[in-house]
Amino acid sequence: MDIKEIQNLIKFVAKSGAYEVEIEKKDFKITIKTSNSATKNTITTIESAPVLSKLSNEKNIQDISSQENNHEESIENEDDKYTVIKSPMIGTFYRKSVPDKPAFVEVGTEVKEGDILCVIEAMKLFNEIESEMNCKIIKILVDDGTPVEYEQPLFLVDPF
Repeated sequence: MDIKEIQNLIKFVAKSGAYEVEIEKKDFKITIKTSNSATKNTITTIESAPVLSKLSNEKNIQDISSQENNHEESIENEDDKYTVIKSPMIGTFYRKSVPDKPAFVEVGTEVKEGDILCVIEAMKLFNEIESEMNCKIIKILVDDGTPVEYEQPLFLVDPF
């Protein structure tokens, strides 16, 4: 499990309202605990091969938190120049309809109003997300196959 996957997992658990999530694989174990309130109090413990100490785990968690904050700030700075397309629902974000087909859009793609940008799976239903404007894709803000929240930024676009 890489840092990006752990970051996404922490975000997902914190927003889902779950109190505790534990994932165990052959070479590591991760436990994420949140408080019952809606605050950002999240405790994450990662146990891996004996190489990682508890101190390094705490440093990694702090690094993950600072990376999340920096990413959110950069999106806000870019937001001034471009338009953000947000998720209309909670679900899993997919860039293509089928694994062996090309993605609906790539960075630099010019789309027209009504063109499909992505698919969000919610409760086994695949919902096509269409562009509400003519625009050019500047940045794709979500990785393929990751969970998204309601109104989470998905794309940074330049309307034309």
